Amino acid sequence: MLQPPLEIDLLRSFVAVAEGESFTSAGAALGASQSAMSVRIRKLEERLGRQLLYRTPRSIALTPFGEGFLGDARRVLEAHDDAMLRARNHLERPNLALAVSDHAAGGCLPQVLMTLAERHPEIQFLVTVGASVGIYEAFTSGQYDAVVVREESGDNKGRRLFRDKMIWAAARTFEWDPNTPLPLISLAAPCGVRATAITALEAQDIAWREVFVGTGVAAVQAAVSAGLGIAALDSRNLPDDCRPVKKSLGLPLLPATQMLLHHRLSGRRGNEIASAIAAAFRETAGH
Repeated sequence: MLQPPLEIDLLRSFVAVAEGESFTSAGAALGASQSAMSVRIRKLEERLGRQLLYRTPRSIALTPFGEGFLGDARRVLEAHDDAMLRARNHLERPNLALAVSDHAAGGCLPQVLMTLAERHPEIQFLVTVGASVGIYEAFTSGQYDAVVVREESGDNKGRRLFRDKMIWAAARTFEWDPNTPLPLISLAAPCGVRATAITALEAQDIAWREVFVGTGVAAVQAAVSAGLGIAALDSRNLPDDCRPVKKSLGLPLLPATQMLLHHRLSGRRGNEIASAIAAAFRETAGH
């Protein structure tokens, strides 16, 4: 037959009484009256079916069973308190709102987040991925603690992370007749890469038509891999089953992209975290 569980409050009361050798002092330490402490010990003894204390009008003492049980009670309380402390520390981890340009994130974001979690487990990173322009505007209004965005999305005073070539990408089997409008794959506006690609095409009078508008780089990559058309991508985001096509199709040169880290983290601790974010992106980008 299963015995009823032991209540933590009862165990804590017993340890306090045993260590202070007094119901009064134990009650004062736990915020309970002398009579309440006595009731708790009686209830614990009934639960155990054994006497824990010898009581006299002037003193109390542990029974032989009580002496042995005291060690068990301490171990249970220690395990309980350690578990509660770990849970509290987890819940009280400071939050850091980090926003990342979808083009900067690409396929490297999982590795970046894993690296940050390993190096700063005490921080709860709240991550948002979106368009550079919108992210930077939100940062300037105080919405994020740190952002990783394209250089042209705001001022250029942020910490430089890495540069990358921007290329025209298409599936290996894709073919385009230059006598027809270029089938363009891009993110939805506003998007700096989309605007750059359209500006470059129109500067050379290359007609284009939208065949796919995605909400994320992964969707653009999938459309390119499927052979739906051509997209402007950072070279590190080129899908494995695709190829650069500028030279073969006579498309205009695209400018390199520069990613910056802007943050409002301060002090030695803040600078350490900002450096960790920068290092994580540089490492995954191969810089």
